Amino acid sequence: MQFIFEEDAKNEFLQIKDENYNYLIKARRKKIGDEINIRNLSDDFLYRYKIVNVSKKDLSLELISKDEKSVEARKTLHLIWCVVDPKTIEKNIASLNELGVDKITFVYSEFSQKNFKINLERLEKILVNSSSQCGRSSIIKLELEDSFKNILEKYKDLYILDFSNSLIDEKKDSIATLLIGPEGGFSQNERELFKEFNIVGFNSNIILKSETALISASAKILI
Repeated sequence: MQFIFEEDAKNEFLQIKDENYNYLIKARRKKIGDEINIRNLSDDFLYRYKIVNVSKKDLSLELISKDEKSVEARKTLHLIWCVVDPKTIEKNIASLNELGVDKITFVYSEFSQKNFKINLERLEKILVNSSSQCGRSSIIKLELEDSFKNILEKYKDLYILDFSNSLIDEKKDSIATLLIGPEGGFSQNERELFKEFNIVGFNSNIILKSETALISASAKILI
């Protein structure tokens, strides 16, 4: 890990318990005097603490330095992902975090199964672990949107990933917000709604899963 996450990092003293305690003591075998990098993922500082006491249930840490060090993608990308199986989202969201995606908005489209429920708290926990591993100084911002039509009204600069002769490679420098469909793609009704928007596609005849298309597009835009 590049750092551990503690919401209260920046305070002069910290008490470390539960998962981070087990990781530092049982996995990393840290002891009094050892130094630990910690982020709160709400500012750009990397905080360095020293262990000053170890008990059976917690660690006491003292702040010794802080370094303003932002680690982010060079470009901002907002993904709008039509809801798919939450297990698929959980499996792939760490990769999107590593690529540097800034924000994901989840929205139900016609081919989304309405019984799928997004657990934002669970996803945020996955993202925190991802950033701790890859060194990113924030996590993807997550939100839910009720209406597909609202998305089209709210984001006038929206690009839609679908079958198109306009290739994403040629438009990637212009794409800041990208809409990706669920398994099965977009319905004909939805295509009528967004036909006036910018539609981009891949130079491929192979049908991709939603998550494959999402990661491939993000990589082209951000890396």
